[in-house]
Order: sequence, then structure tokens, then C-alpha cells
Amino acid sequence: MRRALVLKQVAHEGPARLATALERAGFELEIRELSAGDAVPTTLQGYDALVALGAPLGVEDAADSRFSYLARELELLKLAIARDFPTLGVCLGSQLLAAAAGARVYPNVVGEPPQRHREVGWGAVHFTETPEREPVLRDLEPAELMFHWHGDTFDLPANAQLLASTLPCKNQLYRIGRHVFGVQFHAELEEHDIEDWLERDPEYVRSALGPGGPERVAAETRRYFPRYRERGDVFIANLVNALIR
Repeated sequence: MRRALVLKQVAHEGPARLATALERAGFELEIRELSAGDAVPTTLQGYDALVALGAPLGVEDAADSRFSYLARELELLKLAIARDFPTLGVCLGSQLLAAAAGARVYPNVVGEPPQRHREVGWGAVHFTETPEREPVLRDLEPAELMFHWHGDTFDLPANAQLLASTLPCKNQLYRIGRHVFGVQFHAELEEHDIEDWLERDPEYVRSALGPGGPERVAAETRRYFPRYRERGDVFIANLVNALIR
């Protein structure tokens, strides 16, 4: 059986439906709870895929002793990139992957003069390649509604292929080599995950969307989740297939 190493940064951000897709594809999951003290491996030996999940942290937190596991994670991601090892980074994981590839990670800004922009809630992701040219986009529409929860972005790593963008944040999905993928948005969440995030950090949502932000996202989640789950499962299955070599 194939083995997937899943690096879980914080307790409340797990692999969600991604775990189901990996197991369905024949992967046995080894989930490391990094914030609880589980070690980041120094080698990829014994694994067939690597997944780095999200967290309410930033790449700059790798210098903070409380999150020293991020620095070790960056080293493992550098090794994965060098070997074109099947790897998926989600949200913070995509930012760490970009940093490991030598790209700059920084707060997302929009407008002139530039203003900080936190991309939170529901928004369309526009794919920049066709399904014929990029298998991870197979059976998807040119744009799909996805869930967003981030304030940082990154430069596209050298030799990476951009696969998706949003209006306020250009670099949303990219591939390095054949088997290394970074996904800034969330396609994997369960409805209760979104409810939990809204309860945990309503101020973050308000900072992005204004006073009624949490209520707006909650209402839109009830409306959009069935379609999101259906289309997200297609995308996740495509990603998992791309991790098999």
C-alpha cells in the first residue's frame, strides 16, 4: 500500500475530504500533528506522497521558536521539490512550498495605492490552463467556486506553471515539475470545518469583509456548499491521481 505523509500544522485544520480521496486511491495516511509536538521527518524514505496543510500562520513564523517545526518543514519541502516527489501544499502549505522553491511570500495587496487584502469566503477561481493540457483540471469548468481564507500570497516559483487565479490574488494553483502542486484556496473542507473557523476567528472575517462578514459567509456556505463539495471532489480526485507515479 502507498503511504502518504500528512503534515498537520494545527489541530483544527485537518485533511478533511482530502483524506477520503487519498484513502480511496490506495494511500495509507500517516498524520503528523506538528503543533502537538510530532516530529517533521528529515527524509522522504518510506513515503509515496507528502501533504502540507494550512494554518493561521505565515512563512515568517518559521523564525518563531513556538513554530520551529515550520523551518524543518521547509527543509523537507526543498527535498521534495529537488526530487519531484509527489507533493501537495494547501493554503499555508502552498506558501511554504513556494518559499522552499525560492519564491517570495508576502502580504497580499490590491489597488492603487496598494492596500492589504485578506481573501476570505466564497469566490471564483479561474483556471489558466485547459483540461486537455493539465490533467488536474479534468472535468472542471473554466471557473469554479471555491473557499478562501488567507492574507498572504507569493511570487510564482521559478519554473512553476500557473494553473489558477482569482481577481484579488493571482497565484492560486501551481505545479512544479510533474508531481509537486501548491493550492492556495480550499477545495477539501467539510461544512462543519467552515462553521468551526467562523466561530474560532470571527474578527479575521470582519477584518476582510466588514462587520457582517461572519454572517454573510455562513449564509453563503449554506447556499454554495453542495455544489462546492461536488466540484471540489472532482478537483481533489484529480490532484490525488497526479500524486501517483
